[in-house]
Amino acid sequence: MTPPPTAIAEPTTGTARPRPTLDVARAPAPAPTPGEQTEINKTGRPVPGGLLVLVGMLLVALNLRAAVTSLGALLGEVRTGLGLSGAMAGLVTTLPTIAFAGLGALTPWLVRRYAPARVLVVAMTALAVGQVLRVVTDSALVFVVTSALALAGIAVANILLPMLVKQHFPHRTGLVTGAYTMALTTGTTVAAASAVPVAHAFGSWRAGLGVWAALAALAVLPWVPLALRARAARRAAGGAVAVAAPARVRPARTRLGWAMAVYFGAQSLSGYAIMGWLAQLFRDAGFHPETAGLLLAGVTALGVPVALLMPTLAGRLRTLRPLVFGLTAFSAASYLGLALAPRDGALLWVALLALGQGAFPLILTTIGLRARTAEGTVALSAFAQSTGYVIAALGPLLVGVLYEATGGWTAPIGFLLAALAVQTGAGLVIARPRFVEDEKRG
Repeated sequence: MTPPPTAIAEPTTGTARPRPTLDVARAPAPAPTPGEQTEINKTGRPVPGGLLVLVGMLLVALNLRAAVTSLGALLGEVRTGLGLSGAMAGLVTTLPTIAFAGLGALTPWLVRRYAPARVLVVAMTALAVGQVLRVVTDSALVFVVTSALALAGIAVANILLPMLVKQHFPHRTGLVTGAYTMALTTGTTVAAASAVPVAHAFGSWRAGLGVWAALAALAVLPWVPLALRARAARRAAGGAVAVAAPARVRPARTRLGWAMAVYFGAQSLSGYAIMGWLAQLFRDAGFHPETAGLLLAGVTALGVPVALLMPTLAGRLRTLRPLVFGLTAFSAASYLGLALAPRDGALLWVALLALGQGAFPLILTTIGLRARTAEGTVALSAFAQSTGYVIAALGPLLVGVLYEATGGWTAPIGFLLAALAVQTGAGLVIARPRFVEDEKRG
């Protein structure tokens, strides 16, 4: 902040001297971590190249669920092709949540040592390579291992995107969160809708899964120049005095952190169970496989406007309670409809389910709303998502076990209704505005 051009006269001498000023914009800002130092300037504003960062974020977001929903749409074909049992199929559909929980927790450690752009280059490369390798094997074990490699890239990117919003677009949090969430939803929709047609066009489920590796490779491109720029900036600052690291934010020692984790986990539990098994439910109800895949895609397609509007709406409300209750009502009505009349009211249940799945953009937005700093955001994002995915891992697995044990969908849907009740309780805790940095640590 430069001093004002005016001067104040000294009472005794009549001489003028500049008014002393305090750089308020800079003083309270937390010191950036080593990774952040290469990405933000001294004023805390985004560095030049913000448009490239935004494009890169949107391309990454397009990839965050394509590898999962394409598998859900082709699960029957994959089970036949690889000889998977019902329990193994349940493990495969649970694998995303396991990977996201275990590897997502490492992301804060990574960004304290490397620039986020460099981390994303490696993450998207792992996603592309993993998707290629898993479709060229006939081994169920290799399929699981290479799927885990692909999902590792997604796990890291899941954590980084909320931090990048806070870091590069602090005054456009709702808008940018809505944009990347909409991109995520679009990728989810396109993958679910086109996986079966692509597989049929090429005569193999392998094509329906492998085609998404090209999208992951495309997402690497914007981050390469950003990573090179971050590396050059780090080298140029090699002789500078190191800046003290900010105090570590520990969401695990706060009530807010645990409530965020439970809400994230409960909504992800139902979300991944739906992505993994909804197409099978509609097949069992008598729909053709392509139609079942389109109905699954309909959930995400109708969720696109929800994903775009939810962050802005959440940012304007004094309390999130109306959103929490509304999303619960939509999901509960959809589950009951799927249990009682899955074929006759399929379109209505898909529409209600899409509205209920607005809990996902809500919790992503809330991560940014409940932290003051980029450090707090990445810590809260990592804890809420990694812990939440441990909870979510139960979803597809238990749905698969209950489905195989009972031969129907009543018990699995009852389980999802119980998870919805837990989600609602946690949602009421996070609805009140406060910040994780301000909560007492244990």
